Amino acid sequence: MCTDRRDFLRASAGLAGAALFNNGFAFADTNDVETIQRQQEVPDLIQRLRRMTAGAVPISDDERKARIAKAQRLMAEQKIDAIYIEPGSSMFYFTGMRWSTSERMFALVIPQRGELAWVCPKFEEERARELIKFGKDVRTWEEDESPYLRVAQIIRDRGIRTGRVGMEERVRFFLFDGIRREVPKLEFVSATPITASCRMFKSPAEVALMQRANDITLVAYRATWATMRDGMPQGEFAANCVAAFRNLGVEGGIFCSFGRYTAFPHGSSTPQTLQEGDVVLMDGGCSVEGYQSDITRTFVFGKPTQRQRDIWNLERKAQDAGFAAAKIGAPCESVDAAARKVITDAGFGPDYKTPGLPHRTGHGIGLDGHEWTNFVRGNKTPIQPGMCFSDEPTIVIYGEFGIRLEDCLYITSSGAKFFTKQSPSIDKPFG
Repeated sequence: MCTDRRDFLRASAGLAGAALFNNGFAFADTNDVETIQRQQEVPDLIQRLRRMTAGAVPISDDERKARIAKAQRLMAEQKIDAIYIEPGSSMFYFTGMRWSTSERMFALVIPQRGELAWVCPKFEEERARELIKFGKDVRTWEEDESPYLRVAQIIRDRGIRTGRVGMEERVRFFLFDGIRREVPKLEFVSATPITASCRMFKSPAEVALMQRANDITLVAYRATWATMRDGMPQGEFAANCVAAFRNLGVEGGIFCSFGRYTAFPHGSSTPQTLQEGDVVLMDGGCSVEGYQSDITRTFVFGKPTQRQRDIWNLERKAQDAGFAAAKIGAPCESVDAAARKVITDAGFGPDYKTPGLPHRTGHGIGLDGHEWTNFVRGNKTPIQPGMCFSDEPTIVIYGEFGIRLEDCLYITSSGAKFFTKQSPSIDKPFG
């Protein structure tokens, strides 16, 4: 579930600037960006941007302790005795630990009762202890020893002889397989009921970080939009955006498409240059203290045709319908149904057929660009305060163009609110 919709761009070798940044978004390729920026000066408008990260407050240790306590309460309710987590967003969520993955196990075990425990290569122990804030139980393993045995020992030392252990959804199979061989009497289940039930509901501190990420993204987009010129390659446009984010103090970027290739929801492998009258789509965001933004703007380079204007206005109407349907207690699928109805009532579709809306209307967002849960048909999950989603009912017309207007929203006790406080149009995409 917690995979980013742009991951697949890495496989598109011909796409002008598609690679994966550490925050999980596929943006302009780093090497391509650096090459472009060496060959051509970054526009003065971009160079004048200044950092916008002052005052951003990281998640406190007390909040992380509360998250761990909630996870343990949920484990008791779900009758799960412990959960196993690899490096990634969930480990960072609960502990603030950032660690890269490799073939060597580095892991966190959160038991239903008792102290957290870590599994770490012996030669990394000193570095790990510098970074670990929660739990003093660090089990190390030498290169000729089994890390799986260390996990089994942690589980047994917590008094767990039989029962259920939850595996976080991003745990790689070889790790799961090695652990289950060491503790064959245990049942292994998904830890998603624990991790997602914590991460789906954002605290005020999380919302504040996401708000900052959205604010920065709009500034970067507006500056990048102002650099458009006839004949501009899409890689140059994307590179300008990466530079804008960098000057604003964050890591981020976009993928972008021009003309008929805007109908490809996640870009085309065909290199593109900007021409008068082209529809332009830019989709991406940035990360602030790990928390993501995800915004798409679609506009025209030059004067829009009536056809372009009509489809853009229809897209805006569909997004507005989705937002209006995002009511507390309503099932998540109702948002998708409301946005999709606007598009099908206009003669597109039906369902997921193109021309029309070929994908869900929105996804959860937080530490991952895409995480639980979604605005999609069949999802009966009730909308509740603290949830955060994208609202992006794309209209795809292959051979012509595509329009996507994407903004993220959060659910308060009084209803849905957008992170973006502006009113875009096809003529003024940033209000």
